[in-house]
Amino acid sequence: MPEGEILRILGADDVPAAFQLSAQAGWNQREEDWRTLLELAPKSCLAIEVDGKLAATTTLLCYGRRLAWIGMVLTKPEFQRRGFAKKLFREALRQADEMGIETIKLDATEQGHPLYEQFGFRGEQEIMRWSRPNFGTGQFPAAPQSPPVWRQVDANYFGADRVTLLERLAEPNPPAVRGQSYLFSRPGRVSAYLGPCVSDNTEDARSLIFAWVENSTCSWCWDLFPGNQQAATIARELAFTPQRRLLRMARGKKLSENRDAIYAIAGFEFG
Repeated sequence: MPEGEILRILGADDVPAAFQLSAQAGWNQREEDWRTLLELAPKSCLAIEVDGKLAATTTLLCYGRRLAWIGMVLTKPEFQRRGFAKKLFREALRQADEMGIETIKLDATEQGHPLYEQFGFRGEQEIMRWSRPNFGTGQFPAAPQSPPVWRQVDANYFGADRVTLLERLAEPNPPAVRGQSYLFSRPGRVSAYLGPCVSDNTEDARSLIFAWVENSTCSWCWDLFPGNQQAATIARELAFTPQRRLLRMARGKKLSENRDAIYAIAGFEFG
């Protein structure tokens, strides 16, 4: 790389600067979300620094060898159009290929499509962010400890083993559980985040989501597959409205989620 530019692993000391980068882009992640990525993927969260300043990031979170997730593709405005995103993306793919990852996925903005297509990614399905405004003082709900049913069944719906992620998300914010259905949530920089939520029973999913959202007074964002019409119906009933449309893209072996059972994803950075 040119003098003064360094491609390296993103570290814990970078979290405040990385948070500023995502906040400047208008994204909802907190420093805690960055720390979660670094804890789960300490060797595959990547950065480019320029003259000692964090300029760009990309994260690669692996769920075993079956699936890897690319996220947090960000470049500071003053460093854009210098090819940093492409350099980091190429390095993330190199690492994934070296580890023998079968499938790599990401959720792409419209601006990112051309870059990802250059690297052999194909579009799979739309994914949409819905939001609901703050109806009160901003209170985030608290859940009692519940049986960790996701440990046994989540991979059947998600398509890969992400138990380590779910355990990490559950530490500060225990999920709500009803039968074999579960709903995670966490605070965000701007709005609380609803998801992941998995259920093979629409009424259980509806009951969990209604109780969770209506017992709070904070604003919410919720990422769901438009093809899951039951999820979209629940969102409308709770006064959520569509805000952003992304495209889920994949490279490698075909690996499909059970979209009818996924009422909310874990986030664009987690899958």
